[in-house]
Amino acid sequence: MPSKASPPFQRVQALELTSRLEEPRRFIQVVAGPRQVGKTTLVRQVTTGLDRPVHSVSADEPSLRGPAWLQLQWDQARDAAQEAGGGILVVDEVHKLPDWSETVKRLWDEDTAAGLPLQVIVLGSAPLLMRRGLTESLAGRFEIIHLPHWSFTEIREAFGWSLDQFIFFGGYPGAAPLIGDIERWRRYMLDSLIETTLSRDVLLLTRVDKPALLRQLFELACRYSGQILSYTKMLGQLQDAGNSTTLAHYMELLAAAGMVTALRKYSGSVTRQRGSIPKLQVLNTGLISAFSTYTLEETRADGDRWGRLVESAVGAHLANAALTGAGSLFYWRDRNREVDFVFQHGASLTAVEVKSGVASLAQPGLAAFRSEYKRSRLLLVGGDGVALEEFLSK
Repeated sequence: MPSKASPPFQRVQALELTSRLEEPRRFIQVVAGPRQVGKTTLVRQVTTGLDRPVHSVSADEPSLRGPAWLQLQWDQARDAAQEAGGGILVVDEVHKLPDWSETVKRLWDEDTAAGLPLQVIVLGSAPLLMRRGLTESLAGRFEIIHLPHWSFTEIREAFGWSLDQFIFFGGYPGAAPLIGDIERWRRYMLDSLIETTLSRDVLLLTRVDKPALLRQLFELACRYSGQILSYTKMLGQLQDAGNSTTLAHYMELLAAAGMVTALRKYSGSVTRQRGSIPKLQVLNTGLISAFSTYTLEETRADGDRWGRLVESAVGAHLANAALTGAGSLFYWRDRNREVDFVFQHGASLTAVEVKSGVASLAQPGLAAFRSEYKRSRLLLVGGDGVALEEFLSK
C-alpha cells in the first residue's frame, strides 16, 4: 500500500493565529514579514477547513485597486458573515492599496457599530509601509503576528537540511527545492526573490532618488556581512555618488524589507549608539551565498569564508529574534577588543562571541565587556562553548 503523505509543515505562528480566530471578534489580525517567508501559506493553512466562510483576496495584481475595490470585497465578506453567523475576510498585500489604512478603519468601525462578527486578516510584505498605515489610522484596532525568516529548526524539520546547508543556503523555503542545482538556485534568489523585493517592496512603494545606489548598498551589505564599516568607507566602495545620510536612510529601508540591517555599537547610551559606526548584518544567509561564486563544499573548505558565514548565521538568528520583540541586538568594540553581538532583553545583557573553529580559552573581548558591564552574561557559540547547532535550534 502507498504510504500516507505527511501533513504539510506549519510554522508555530499558525497556532497563534488559530487561537486568535477562535476568540470573539476583537482586533484586526496583521500578518507581517519579509517576502517569501510563507505569510499567505500560513493564513491559508489556518483558514482552510474552518466552519465559517472565508473570503480571500489579493491587492497584488496588475489591475488598478482602490477604496471602491476594497469596499466591494468587504461587502461580499459581510454578506457571507451575516448569513453564516460569522466569517473571515483575508486581504493579501494590503499595503499596495492607496490609503488602505483609512479605508480599513472606516469599514472595520462600521462593522463594530453594527455588531457584525466579521474577522479581518491583512497581510503585507513591506513592513515599513504596513507600520506607517497601522500607526496613522488603525491605532487600538489591530495586533501583529510577525513572521520572520525561517529558523534552522523549521528548515530542518520541513526539508531535512543539515546545519551546513542551512548556514549556506539560508532560510527561504521557496528556494529549498533548487539547492541541488546551485546555479539555478542563485538565479532564483537574484531574479525572483532579491530583485522582486527591491523593486516591489522598496523602490515602487518608497521614494528613492538613487535606486542604483540602493542596489549597490544592498549587495555590499551582503558581501560585508559581519564587518564593522563606516558609511564613509561604504561610499568608497560604491560607484554612485551619495552621502552618509542617504546611505543610512537606504539601510533603514532595506532593514524594513527584512533583508539586511546595520547593528549599532552597544554603549549603554542611546545617543552614543545612534552615532556609532554600523556593523552590517544580513537577516538571511542565503543572501550572502546568492552573490557568491563558491559552492557549499568550496565555502566549507575555506576557513575564513566559512567563519564569516557562521557568524552571519548567528547574527541573523539573533536579529530575527529581536525583530519579533524578544530584545535588541548590538555589537561592542573598545579599541582592539570586540564582541560579535550584544543582546539586550530588559535589564538582561548577554555578550555573544562566535567561533567556527576551536576557540582559545582566553576571550579578551568577552572579558573586557564583563569588566565594563559587571552584570552581563557571557556566551561563546562554537568552539568550546555552546554547540552551533544547539544555539541555532533555540
